[in-house]
Amino acid sequence: MLEKLGYRLDIRRPRFDDPLPKTMDGHAGAVIFGGPQSANDNEDFVKREIDWIGVPLRDRKPFLGICLGGQMLAKHLGSKVYPHPDGRAEVGYYPIRPTRTGLEVVPQWPDAVYQWHREGFELPGNSELLAEGDAFSIQAFRHGTGYAIQFHPEVTHAMMYKWLVRGAHRMELPGTKQRHEHIADRAVYDFAARNWLATFLNHWLALAPAEEQKLAV
Repeated sequence: MLEKLGYRLDIRRPRFDDPLPKTMDGHAGAVIFGGPQSANDNEDFVKREIDWIGVPLRDRKPFLGICLGGQMLAKHLGSKVYPHPDGRAEVGYYPIRPTRTGLEVVPQWPDAVYQWHREGFELPGNSELLAEGDAFSIQAFRHGTGYAIQFHPEVTHAMMYKWLVRGAHRMELPGTKQRHEHIADRAVYDFAARNWLATFLNHWLALAPAEEQKLAV
């Protein structure tokens, strides 16, 4: 979606020792995606990535953390990242409720969003809650030019099927949806989720200075 908007993608993989930029000069924004790791892991690359989030926040450039990336933003801001006290997980489509501030960011939210996680986070100080959920109450927040979402609006049809195969063991956790539910619910909720993402990206990218809005992300 970003490439269709005219952005050149600069993909870095800290897991494989890719260096991260020291400043956001030459970049319109930054995204950290999800992954099987935890923001509480002790691996150097996890800690380095969490620390690096201070760069886009310092330079006041748009930052988006998706699932693990959102948990990393919460951790960077000093909030607790933790598993559900009853061992529950969200894997599949679950209801979401935007706050008044969330509706100011995107006027129309999907009734349910695609999730794939077993940890959540507290709302960091001086942050604005954008959306709530049931098992994991904090689903989206904003902190300056940084945004965190617990869900996965970026997941494509092919990605979902890949996750259903490679991550099948996650569907054994309490509270998760089963494979047939993922497939059936995608037909119901995917259109609204993609509309949400398109509207959100327009809002998010507009946070970058005008002269930098077509640089790499």
